[in-house]
Amino acid sequence: MIGGGKALSDMTEDIRDKPNLDHTDIIGLNFIREPAKYFYRRHYRTGLRSHIMEVLSYESVRNEKQGLVIDGLRRYARAEPLKMLRIFRTKFRTFEEAREELRRVRTIQTYLAPDHIARPEEFLVDYARDGRREVLLCGLQEYVRGEILEPWSRLDRNHLITLVRRMGVEKIGDSDSITNEWIKRVRKKAENFIREVKHMIMKAHFVPDLAGVGNLILTQSGDIKLVDINNISNVSFDPVIILDDRGYPVCDKSIQALSLLERKLLGVSVPGDDRIYKIFLDPKRTREVKTAEEKFFISVDPTLSYPRPSFE
Repeated sequence: MIGGGKALSDMTEDIRDKPNLDHTDIIGLNFIREPAKYFYRRHYRTGLRSHIMEVLSYESVRNEKQGLVIDGLRRYARAEPLKMLRIFRTKFRTFEEAREELRRVRTIQTYLAPDHIARPEEFLVDYARDGRREVLLCGLQEYVRGEILEPWSRLDRNHLITLVRRMGVEKIGDSDSITNEWIKRVRKKAENFIREVKHMIMKAHFVPDLAGVGNLILTQSGDIKLVDINNISNVSFDPVIILDDRGYPVCDKSIQALSLLERKLLGVSVPGDDRIYKIFLDPKRTREVKTAEEKFFISVDPTLSYPRPSFE
């Protein structure tokens, strides 16, 4: 016993500390009102900052396991989420801290919704555990169909065609006219996305994590959507490199990613007089950012090799 409290073996493990969650963990939460209505499955992108759970209908899960006969053939289609449930791992010391994080998320929505963000519905709940109640930030988010858009990939015409063909759109790549129109739409959407992110950086002094693997999704229609709003960084134009609470230079890496999208998707050189790029793409600064990034990944897992090529 510690200080007259519960024995350690009797204490409920904090879901924010668990490496992964499953359906049982979710339906055991005090704020889930209808546990029998949906099935919750861990999404493959659950990471350091939040649990991400697929919200599925029981019928779709049953069809996935048992198959569905269509035109005489039994098919096993993977159950598609109705929504994505996000449970933030952050432990807020006060209610005001939680409200501030919610405000940051809503600022991102102001600039990127509805075209460039997976529509989030964030909410604060009382998380009951061991007789205590703590503030927990959660979100129900739109599920976006598409392929990961990785800023460090080639992102040329052939790569974009490969991505959309993976989505099952066969005409793109076979018909020049259809392909050209789709590529044109991707570039137009990219231009809009880049402009709005820059506007957010200059006006709100925030930038979302654009560098994380899987944070940006390209859809069949050519839209670019941010699906991860876990790590929103303040933007400062001072020489000091901002590190997040885990030591990752998210602000600088996000702006690097933005410049790669601009150069590769729009086919333009990064403007030398752009105030954002002039500061954050300074060669000395990018070398310092690379060192900070390497330290971060070593702290996460010393056995991992450096996961991303040098910024160009």
